[in-house]
Amino acid sequence: MLYFNQCQHLKQITQRFLSSVHVKSNTHVQLILSRTFALAELRKSWHSTLNLIGDKNIILMGPPGAGKTTVGRIIAQKLGCCGIDVDDDILEKTWNMSVSEKLQDVGNEQFLEEEGKAVLNFSASGSVISLTGSNPMHEASMWHLKKNGIIVYLDVPLMDIIDRLKSMKINRIVGQSSGTPMKDLLTFRRQYYKKWYDTRVFCESGASPEEVANKVLHAVKRYQDVDSEAFISTRHIWPNNCQQKNSTKFFSEAMIEGLASDGGLFVPEKDFPKFSSGELKSLVGATYTERAQIILERCIHPADIPAARLGEMIEIAYGKNFACSKIAPVRHLSGNQFILELFYGPTGSFKDLSLQLMPHLFAHCIPPNCNYMILVATSGDTGSAVLNGFSHLTSNDKKRIAVVTFFPEDGVSDFQKAQIIGSQTENGWAVGVKSDFDFCQTAVKSIFKDSDFTGFLIVEYGTILSSANSINWGRLLPQVVYHASAYLDLVSQGFISFGSPVDVCIPTGNFGNILAAVYAKVMGIPIRKFICASNQNHVLTDFLKTGLYDLRERKLAQTFSPAIDILKSSNLERHLHLVTNKNGQLMTNLFNQLDEQHHFQIEKALVEKLQQDFVADWCSEKDCLAAINSTHNASGYILDPHTAVAKVVADRMQDKTCPVIISSTAHYSKFAPAIMQALKIKEINQTSSSQLYLLSSYNALPPPHRALLARTKQQEKMEYEVCAADVHVLKGHVERLIQNQFI
Repeated sequence: MLYFNQCQHLKQITQRFLSSVHVKSNTHVQLILSRTFALAELRKSWHSTLNLIGDKNIILMGPPGAGKTTVGRIIAQKLGCCGIDVDDDILEKTWNMSVSEKLQDVGNEQFLEEEGKAVLNFSASGSVISLTGSNPMHEASMWHLKKNGIIVYLDVPLMDIIDRLKSMKINRIVGQSSGTPMKDLLTFRRQYYKKWYDTRVFCESGASPEEVANKVLHAVKRYQDVDSEAFISTRHIWPNNCQQKNSTKFFSEAMIEGLASDGGLFVPEKDFPKFSSGELKSLVGATYTERAQIILERCIHPADIPAARLGEMIEIAYGKNFACSKIAPVRHLSGNQFILELFYGPTGSFKDLSLQLMPHLFAHCIPPNCNYMILVATSGDTGSAVLNGFSHLTSNDKKRIAVVTFFPEDGVSDFQKAQIIGSQTENGWAVGVKSDFDFCQTAVKSIFKDSDFTGFLIVEYGTILSSANSINWGRLLPQVVYHASAYLDLVSQGFISFGSPVDVCIPTGNFGNILAAVYAKVMGIPIRKFICASNQNHVLTDFLKTGLYDLRERKLAQTFSPAIDILKSSNLERHLHLVTNKNGQLMTNLFNQLDEQHHFQIEKALVEKLQQDFVADWCSEKDCLAAINSTHNASGYILDPHTAVAKVVADRMQDKTCPVIISSTAHYSKFAPAIMQALKIKEINQTSSSQLYLLSSYNALPPPHRALLARTKQQEKMEYEVCAADVHVLKGHVERLIQNQFI
């Protein structure tokens, strides 16, 4: 597969670079090459070897009836090159009989062998080749073709395929036995197409061959233009000479580095990719993993992660580790309100939707000859989700990637603390900090910005620091998928017609979850309003109403919804960068002022622009508990405290002229004492285990979370470290853990 060649090339560059570096003999590690250097060399190789001009082919792959032959002829005519149809120009000329006659003569298994041999004896250059529907089932012949071409998968809606085959009077294809429905066989075939393609053309239902041909050319151009999808810092100031691009990064680099060197956050240099209405309609009947792959392929260039490899990661991430096969289902609550249930992952919070995938993306992107220490600040749910996610890496990857998560020692629920501590593994640790989340997050950012310390870690231990908070683009990006998927599910379930708008209401602290919904709208999902729900730490609500972000005289309150007990919302910077048309100078001024003076004010015109899409309000502790109680009494559904905050704000702010999707960000089991207080259950002073089992006996919705119940049975109490709220102390912990893990 192409990505093996990519990795091998990177490895050779790494080894060549390292061979020229002199290292102290008493150190245990080698210096790490510049990631920018390695990827730049890699991309040069891609561009030179995959240029269509010359001897490379465009190879069209897809099921029977996908239109490969017709589309291939159109593309060949547009490019002025040779068009080759495997059926007509290779097989029938080799066999001196029709394909149908050959199939009837030799049977399914022998046909595939004969077909593969014919292709192995064929070679072409600078051509457009239309494969048969069964070519991808013969491995040797596909490797033969792949060596000299770009394989383009024509992903045509299944019902379009079946209708075309009926109109062509084709009632049997290779591999179809008597009694096997055509739909089942075509679905089975997809596993072979997913294995081989370099780029996908996602076809709308009813698309014409001309439209598909143009999409193929666009996809090939994108595939070849490896420098087209760069990332910049939110604090990037555009130079007078627009040709200077020294500060841009590729997806791999943005993923690895986490935080930009100027303190900003990475965002796409160009506009976010968009889907047409027809493309989104084609996803209505798709599974969550299918939607995830198609959406993320548009956002991640195949030079960074090949599409086939990305698909493998997605299938691993969203598999049996989720308690619900729908991954992120939408449930009707009452009236126009729907609950997006984001808690079926292994740690019971929405963070799993990113952190079951992000570690695999990260492990693929890092160079092979260096170690990475992931630093994470958590307000509760991120800690266990990160530790769990990185524990599922391969044994080799776990030897070079480790995680340390810093959490406020007294700022998370008892269950969350037990879950974080209990999630420690051979490559992941938890450290309690005697402060709040804002200190943890600020401390981690300051460590990243301390070039003396990070440089020391590279030279002394061969270890590079990175992040897995939502400040990391690779952590934020997968969250876009579930917001898009929720809308498509409402269409699929018949609650709305495609194109009808919805509102979303999201409990918001660090602004990542709600920002992912904004990106879903940019991609084409018709979201009308974003309802930002805060608890007593309502700095975001105040900001969205007034334009004043003010931390002066504001003390963080501990609430029943600790995951949004946050005052400095990192991802707000990304959103302001978006709505100010990438004004990096303004971001630099605003957020430097926030760091130094603890406040900033934006202009009235910008406030009004924000309010076109956003409304905001906050919920008291009393109202939070009341919402849990009233919802349970009315519907038998138990909201966790964060979801209850969102429900209160949605009731207050949404005008009921369209559906509202409320993000349920955690399972109520994680906050059993608050739930029992809300439901007026007297037996509160019990163990976590007995509290969860008592709540389970209520037979409420959603059902008990098996993984969380299993966590309460964990007998062994794991040790963990607690440190003072001092950045220098945190640095000491980081260095000591690096020594223990990598030296």
